[in-house]
Amino acid sequence: MATLYHVHPNTPQLRLIEQIRDELRSGAVMLYPTDTVYAIGCDLTVKSAVERVRRIKRLDNDKPLTFLCSSLSNVAHYARVQDGAYRLMRRLVPGPYTFLLPATKLVPRLVMEPKRKTTGIRVPDHAICRSLIDALGNPVISTSAHTLSEDGNTKDGHRSRFELFDHLEKSVDVIIDSGVEPGFEVSTIIDLTQDVPEIVRHGLGWEAVVEWMPVS
Repeated sequence: MATLYHVHPNTPQLRLIEQIRDELRSGAVMLYPTDTVYAIGCDLTVKSAVERVRRIKRLDNDKPLTFLCSSLSNVAHYARVQDGAYRLMRRLVPGPYTFLLPATKLVPRLVMEPKRKTTGIRVPDHAICRSLIDALGNPVISTSAHTLSEDGNTKDGHRSRFELFDHLEKSVDVIIDSGVEPGFEVSTIIDLTQDVPEIVRHGLGWEAVVEWMPVS
């Protein structure tokens, strides 16, 4: 049974954040709120926890996992960011955007796309996420919890946070309740691996991406 933490959405309690941090460092998998949807995640650097996230979502190893960084400067440790990509990202972060970028050696193989050696990175606009990353000292995995049906297949449906808690309490170790119902619109995915950025999934905030993307 998962441990439930009631964390304030805007001013997270440091004591609780530190308790969750310690659990993550020990290999815990968590269900937690982001600025888009509730996500399943763990410490990026704990292989056993990343493997559990994959099993929960039934993701093969050739399917990359997105992770959250605290800032644009933090992203540079985990991805190679060209000047054009940096200018676009600077306009959009923090926010509901996933950037596909060439991975550095700090990204575990179990997380990146194995053939292209790319990774998906977000800088969320969410106080709990930022507090967790800062306390942990490294990124956290983030994969949507809303598309998980009872039989493990993807599902096009909306769940309240309490439905998510009930559904996943036996699969995860930590549940963070911010007291706020989750959003149901996923992040916009932008491929920055080429010279010209490309939107590969239209999600929350995609209109702003179009506004700032360079004209080809």
